[in-house]
Amino acid sequence: MRKALRAMTLAMAGITAGLLAGSQPAAAHHSFALFDVSKTVELEGTVKKFDWTNPHSWVTLEVLEPDRTVSEWLIELPSAATLARDRWHKNYLKPGEKLIMRVNPLKDGRKGGALASFRPEAPDAS
Repeated sequence: MRKALRAMTLAMAGITAGLLAGSQPAAAHHSFALFDVSKTVELEGTVKKFDWTNPHSWVTLEVLEPDRTVSEWLIELPSAATLARDRWHKNYLKPGEKLIMRVNPLKDGRKGGALASFRPEAPDAS
């Protein structure tokens, strides 16, 4: 009887450890550990692509750099389901649309970030 109880206790401990270990990637996935939330970068650019997906939607933004080269920034947005609650839809952002986006940049310096806010780019005053 004691052996059976001990075996069951060890099995339950193993199952619990497995469940806890398996939940770590999910918790990490939903954190903002990749992004520097202490910084905000303002980007003026043109939408190249808008991916309406789960678990996150994405915008590829073409940004004219100070050296006159164009770089692509990959901006993470909330899920399509979350965006839909704010009345977004799969055609909400269109390729060619000019935007000003404020993002929390990636910590590793790559051209990407998490969306903080955006607005349409002001029309050219000329």
